[in-house]
Amino acid sequence: MVDSRTIFDLIRHGEPEGGPMYRGSKDDPLSGAGWQQMRDAVTEADRWDAIVTSPMLRCVHFAQELADRYGIPLHSDERLREINFGDWEGRTADEVMASDGERLSRFWADPVACTPPGGEPAAQFNTRVTEAWRHWQETLAGQNLLIVCHGGVIRMIIADVMNIPLTHAFSGLVTPYACRSRIQVDTSAHGRFQSLVAHGALKALKP
Repeated sequence: MVDSRTIFDLIRHGEPEGGPMYRGSKDDPLSGAGWQQMRDAVTEADRWDAIVTSPMLRCVHFAQELADRYGIPLHSDERLREINFGDWEGRTADEVMASDGERLSRFWADPVACTPPGGEPAAQFNTRVTEAWRHWQETLAGQNLLIVCHGGVIRMIIADVMNIPLTHAFSGLVTPYACRSRIQVDTSAHGRFQSLVAHGALKALKP
């Protein structure tokens, strides 16, 4: 195994058009405010060798803008899509609580056992995200990378890094619009070591 250090910056998309709602597979673009949130989260001091993005409009449009600005490769990965909330898609939390409150409460209490009606099972979501996470660690090892994705995806990646059980991975971590996280991955003859360096509204962290 070749020794390497890979730095991943994760950034959640900004506010989408339509405002807050269960928007896992609903493919809304960024609002004007969302574009500003994303641009404010990046500074000229940032340096990346490549960008990996969810293909959803609220991620890929900004990722393309950055890739063009820096003249770096852009990779789109279907596995980095947000979890699908099924029948709750396009509805606000208050609307779901009013019509399906008991099931919603069970989902947040135990997302592994209680899938939203017509939605994607949490274990299936976690599997596809962690497969993508492992893939890019290996494919782009030794580089400084940006991943543009979703709150749920960031939670799955950080849960993997921190060895957080899936039953607790959906809670306990605030991921507001355009928040940034940094993860360091070191590989050597001794194995692979992942570290959460920082999480929050971070700007221009130096590797």
